[in-house]
Amino acid sequence: MEIIANIPDSLANSVKRCAEGKDFNESLITALKEWVSWHKIKELNSEVEANPIEFTPAFSSESVRNLNRAR
Repeated sequence: MEIIANIPDSLANSVKRCAEGKDFNESLITALKEWVSWHKIKELNSEVEANPIEFTPAFSSESVRNLNRAR
């Protein structure tokens, strides 16, 4: 998909410098992929905060360790 956007020179230069792509297009794709990844992590953190993981009373780290060693 071709997109035309007005990006300030200072931001474009920062993207090129930080993403270290071979050209601006590659740098922009890298930066956008990283931003999407961070956004997904932020959403997941919010989901876990709203519904925290709870262990059953019978949970023990020793039983999990033994289970992992048995594999």
